[in-house]
Amino acid sequence: MRSFLAVLFASAATAKVMDSLASVPKGWTEVRQASPDDTVTLRVGLPQQHAAALEQAVLEISTPGHPNYGMHLSRNQVRSYTAPTEKSVSSVVNWLAQSGVKPSVNNDWITFQTDVKTANDLLDAKFAWYQYEKGGSPKLRTLSYSVPDELSANIDLIQPTTRFGQLGAKKSTIFEMQVLEPEEENEVKAAMKVDAADCNVSRITPACIKSLYNIQYKPSEEGNLVAFASYLEEYARYSDLQSFETGYLPEAAGQNFTVELVNGGLNDQSSSDDSGEANLDIQYILAVSSPVPILEYSTGGRGPLVPTTDQPGPSSNEPYLEFLTYLLDQEDSALPQTLSTSYGEEEQSVPADYALKVCNMFMQLGARGVSVLFSSGDSGPGDSCIRESDQAPYFQPSFPAGCPYVTSVGATYNVAPEQAVSFSSGGFSSLHAQPAWQASAVSTYLASIGGTYSAYFNASNRGFPDVAAQGSRFVVIDKGRTSLLSGTSASSPVFAGVVALLNAARKSQGAPPLGFLNPWLYNNSAAFFDVTSGYGSGCSGNSAFRNGARWNATAGWDPVTGLGTPDFAKLLAAAAPGVENA
Repeated sequence: MRSFLAVLFASAATAKVMDSLASVPKGWTEVRQASPDDTVTLRVGLPQQHAAALEQAVLEISTPGHPNYGMHLSRNQVRSYTAPTEKSVSSVVNWLAQSGVKPSVNNDWITFQTDVKTANDLLDAKFAWYQYEKGGSPKLRTLSYSVPDELSANIDLIQPTTRFGQLGAKKSTIFEMQVLEPEEENEVKAAMKVDAADCNVSRITPACIKSLYNIQYKPSEEGNLVAFASYLEEYARYSDLQSFETGYLPEAAGQNFTVELVNGGLNDQSSSDDSGEANLDIQYILAVSSPVPILEYSTGGRGPLVPTTDQPGPSSNEPYLEFLTYLLDQEDSALPQTLSTSYGEEEQSVPADYALKVCNMFMQLGARGVSVLFSSGDSGPGDSCIRESDQAPYFQPSFPAGCPYVTSVGATYNVAPEQAVSFSSGGFSSLHAQPAWQASAVSTYLASIGGTYSAYFNASNRGFPDVAAQGSRFVVIDKGRTSLLSGTSASSPVFAGVVALLNAARKSQGAPPLGFLNPWLYNNSAAFFDVTSGYGSGCSGNSAFRNGARWNATAGWDPVTGLGTPDFAKLLAAAAPGVENA
């Protein structure tokens, strides 16, 4: 009788194809076959033993009124949920060992490095070097890969294999950046001297944000931390922050930020690359939450990209997987209570198994008490509004904003009243089912629009954004110059600053941080300024939509501004009853 290993390592005839591409993705060309001794590093994602139980635990921890509300899990407790079976680990390790490969095991991930000949034999693959037509370095990829049938149940994915991605143009969620001339900058400063809190629609300043959202609370520094993630070689600049404090936020003068380097990330203060995104993040988190300490995570590397019409490559996907693996490995005391990220892309441009794995990791952060916020995106219902799988007209949800375990932040503009701004992205995920905590709010909206656009989105799936904040014409110092920046990349750090204050207020009472926010937010929808005018527009280049398509802001939740913008006094009363907004 054949041994288990003999069966396990049978020929490709008994192998399961894990992923396969029909042809080389558009825009890519095979340069040459890989040399047998070329080096390749691969990561194997293993199935988690108790994934469903963890999801249930996170919902209980995050739902107001539940006996377990606020009882966040430790690092080791989360790892006990996400751990694979011993059989999964041993079978993959033994499989690799048969080819002389010595892997590294980290809970539900196995990483190994080998040569192309061995990788081809292991995975029934044909690794080759591929070049994107617009340049960048070649990538080592295969059009398909397989694993032995008996092993397939013990593997979720192996990547990068069929994941075509490439270094290239940056993609944040900054919609627009306008550098002011000296005389324009002087006009802004002169207006601030007259009334710093005046929310002039031509520019948004720190004092305006605090006035608009009724923010007066002064938190303690001790034991609090708010963080933001920087990717794609963007670095917040110390000198620009100092200038911003001097010119626009004197009450925070002298406060700086710390930087943690992840996956080869840098802190290049003299970089000639873009820094507007990172400077926007630090300056407006500080504007709202000072003196709460602020940490920047600078992450190197870029995640996998499935080329699409709007994102044909080179890759501008952020390396969430590398960053999240690092973050989840940290001790509980090292984690921030609040984390903001202003990057995103089309959901369909991210491989589904990758997107689901990353969303699971955001859930793990929520389980450990971290509130995770993301910009919703800057393309309304979508840009080209083409579904790549069949070229049909379809709205384009964002990633990771469509993940139910992040809080997605849309954008507004104007004051008295605020309105949805036209670029604010929203809609319905194509991957994630609608969570119970938003079912009532979303169903009310869906009832109000009837069958409008029903062919172009999945109404039974997760709706986003969850909330909104100002997102147009923010005064920012970048490379020594005053600029006006617009995008949901402005909205996320503002709302993250609000959450950082709420977490600090809770800590002052000895209460745990809010952690995964969304059930709490939808349970406190009355603590928001409802935005009922304006719209998010897109799809203008698609003939299926003669005049483009738009989501309208309406009473209650809508897929442009979510529940609305923060009324801080009410949010504070809900999060930390008895703490004064002063």
